[in-house]
Amino acid sequence: MEVDEEGKRKMPRVAKVKNKMPAPVQITAEQLLREAKERELELVPPPPKQKISDPDELQDYKRRKRKMFEDNIRKNRTVMTNWIKYAQWEESQKEILRARSVFERGLDVDHRNVTIWLKYAEMEMRARQINHARNIWDRAVTILPRANQFWYKYTYMEEMLGNIAGGRQVFERWMEWEPEEQAWHSYINFELRYKELDRARMIYERYILYTYKIILLLSARRIYERAVEFFGEDNMDERLIVAFAKFEEGQREHDRARVIYKYALDHLPKDSCPEIYKAYTIHEKKFGSRAAIEDVIVSKRRFQYEEEVKTNPLNYDAWFDYLRLLESDGEVEQVRDTYERAIANIPPSKEKRHWRRYIYLWINYALYEELEAEDVDKTRDVYKACLDIIPHKIFTFAKIWLLFAQFEIRQKNLQGARKVLGTAVGKCPKNKLYRGYIELELQLREFERCRILYEKFLEFGSENCTTWMKYAELETILGDIDRAEAIYELAINQPKLDMPEVLWKAYIDFQIEQEEYDKTRALYRRLLERTHHVKVWISFAHFEKSIETEDRLENTRKVYSDANKALKKAGEKEERLMLLESWQEFEADQGDSSSQSRVGKLMPQKVKKRRKVQTEDGSDAGWEEYYDYIFPDEEAAQPNLKLLAIAKKWKQTQEEQEEDEEGQEEEERTEAGKGEEGRRSPGEEKEGQDNNETGDFDDRDDSISSTSSESSSSDEG
Repeated sequence: MEVDEEGKRKMPRVAKVKNKMPAPVQITAEQLLREAKERELELVPPPPKQKISDPDELQDYKRRKRKMFEDNIRKNRTVMTNWIKYAQWEESQKEILRARSVFERGLDVDHRNVTIWLKYAEMEMRARQINHARNIWDRAVTILPRANQFWYKYTYMEEMLGNIAGGRQVFERWMEWEPEEQAWHSYINFELRYKELDRARMIYERYILYTYKIILLLSARRIYERAVEFFGEDNMDERLIVAFAKFEEGQREHDRARVIYKYALDHLPKDSCPEIYKAYTIHEKKFGSRAAIEDVIVSKRRFQYEEEVKTNPLNYDAWFDYLRLLESDGEVEQVRDTYERAIANIPPSKEKRHWRRYIYLWINYALYEELEAEDVDKTRDVYKACLDIIPHKIFTFAKIWLLFAQFEIRQKNLQGARKVLGTAVGKCPKNKLYRGYIELELQLREFERCRILYEKFLEFGSENCTTWMKYAELETILGDIDRAEAIYELAINQPKLDMPEVLWKAYIDFQIEQEEYDKTRALYRRLLERTHHVKVWISFAHFEKSIETEDRLENTRKVYSDANKALKKAGEKEERLMLLESWQEFEADQGDSSSQSRVGKLMPQKVKKRRKVQTEDGSDAGWEEYYDYIFPDEEAAQPNLKLLAIAKKWKQTQEEQEEDEEGQEEEERTEAGKGEEGRRSPGEEKEGQDNNETGDFDDRDDSISSTSSESSSSDEG
């Protein structure tokens, strides 16, 4: 890296590619892979063999290997191969105790894995730890008695050790589990190898009795099957089904018992199966998996929902829950059949509030056919059938029409979507339908169609201010300013509007954006001819203030002055106060001291008054206090205001004089007390203190009486 004269490093210059045209010969990814294969670039040479000649080096090697194995186990704890490799490596290092620890940790993770038990026992046998191996085999056959491989290995080990009695004992333990035929033959051959003919003969007899027992069980099963066939589905008793299933459960044929329960629940009437449901639930909780238990619970819930919808077919909430349960199973035909049953329950009345929940059955049905069943034709039929049922002359549901049109759009059928929406606005026009149709055409950039739709929309509802504003906004976006202005003019001249203030504000904002300030002033004047609301005047003043002209301050003051006169004439005191406060803020920001004082003189005085309160029947309910505002130009009309002001001023003067007199008296008492302190006896001092206290009390009474007299005089004034 280069270094300049000051010792700072210079960054190397990056070469710029001048010719960015593609090369005449392009190299593909396939060619790169082929060349890599030919050159064998991915073949990594084997790592060099490491020769350890030092105890410290050996300990370091063991530490690294153990860390590698522990990391692998930490990443994939449930992969038993990692545990087995770890234990085998410890065995190769003659670390038997460590190997045992690894195997035990692996068994804590998955004790039902057959391979790890086999590897563990084989390691102990290789290490000639016979008792440890026996212990492992005992644990294995206790936990997994149906794994025949454990029994074969266990008996083979005992026989190789010459422990014939121990091997015979293992075989006896095995036979208690009634294994398959090959296990019996292995036991017989074991006895024959050691010339124990009587024992072999006894084992044969036990095997024959076991086979006979199986035959009896098969006969009992045939009897149950014949009973089920004899009674049939019409005359079946649930006690027979429960007994048959419990028989199979006693023979540890849990799959057979499960099939019997399911057959009964699918073919017998639902009201005759409570005991079967109960027994099936108990069986699955004992011997079934989590999925099987959930299946039983779902079957029970399905039975409950069936009872609910049979009791009250118009309970649409029960239908929703039932259909949601069936959709989770994924059986399409069953879900369709249930939807058909649900939508057949049409509300009896023609009131829209009774149809709101019912319509969502159709919506869910159509969405299920489109998204889950992926049947386009069936979805279209569902929408059409729904639209045929709704009494459009009384009411309609815009959601159905819009969902149908959106479905056609997803199927790339634009003409079909337009046909659906055109039928909707022609048969049952609604604001939501028009807005949805216009939104569709806007997304397609069909602006002429949007104009036609807006015209139809305004013919349908000319009082909707939002429609007028959206139409004008569209024309503004398209750059047709004259057309937008004409739309606003038509809108404000309508005899009836739902939100006229919003429309006027939008028109004024439109003219301000176009910088048509004269037209904006004219609009404000036209609006003020219709209303004298204070917010309109304040907005007008803010508009004049925002224009960057030389006479903007004079124009703003003129607007405030006109507004003050108009509100004074209208007698709106609170609105007039709001206007003056806004005017005062304007003068504080833009005006001088003279203009501020002029506005300050116009501010009213806040006065508390009382008035009688009357109830609805005309009787008196007492008095209430309220605040009123007295403006300076109203004081001439109310002469009592001057009298009140004079009385208030006189009261303040009296209070100041009393305070001065009290201060002088207090000073005189203090000076007199200092002069008589040396000549006064204790008794006289006490008497003087008492006199002072009474004197103070008398003064306090005088002050209270004077205050009360002043307040009474002020009330009279």
